[in-house]
Amino acid sequence: MPIGRPSLTERRKAETRLDVARAAVGLFVAKGVAATSAEEIAAAAGISSRTLWRYFPTKDSCVMPLLAGGIELAADWLRSWRGDQDLAELVEAMRQPGLSADDRPAILALVRLTRTEPGLRAVWLEAHRQAEPVFAEALARRSGLAAPGLAVVVQAAMINAALRAAVEHHAFHADPAADDAADGAEAAVSEALLLAARVFSG
Repeated sequence: MPIGRPSLTERRKAETRLDVARAAVGLFVAKGVAATSAEEIAAAAGISSRTLWRYFPTKDSCVMPLLAGGIELAADWLRSWRGDQDLAELVEAMRQPGLSADDRPAILALVRLTRTEPGLRAVWLEAHRQAEPVFAEALARRSGLAAPGLAVVVQAAMINAALRAAVEHHAFHADPAADDAADGAEAAVSEALLLAARVFSG
């Protein structure tokens, strides 16, 4: 894994990918996935179709950078969770909004679409599949382990499942028109982690 600040080129690529993801979600919400073309997504993001296909293998996968941003934030929380801190301190950190105020509603709108759009559902589940080993690595480092053992892998799976369930539950049940609809996701994540911890602790 490279160490240090990403290069300017890498940062620009990441910004372009995020612009595409935001444009794709906006169009998918407004028109539906089937009625949205890759050319429309590219035009909305201010790039050519050829550039879009260099970054993304499918139209549905254009949304991955938005999902990955939320998961990377969770990984950052886990990396900063010190060994002398308990779960309550991790939960408190997760109560603080970490994503852009503009991106939170878009992510919730995207998660709502996963109920009816199989392609987006597959991307959402793939994002969490990729997240699990990242979470396990962060937890192993917290415990001073060279590599994740079975206990750490199970903990990572538990956290991953709690995060996914919390965001889905909030997205599916919160009123999208409510002013604070996007702000409740952090509270839902915190509650899910506490519930999961309670189950595993007996």
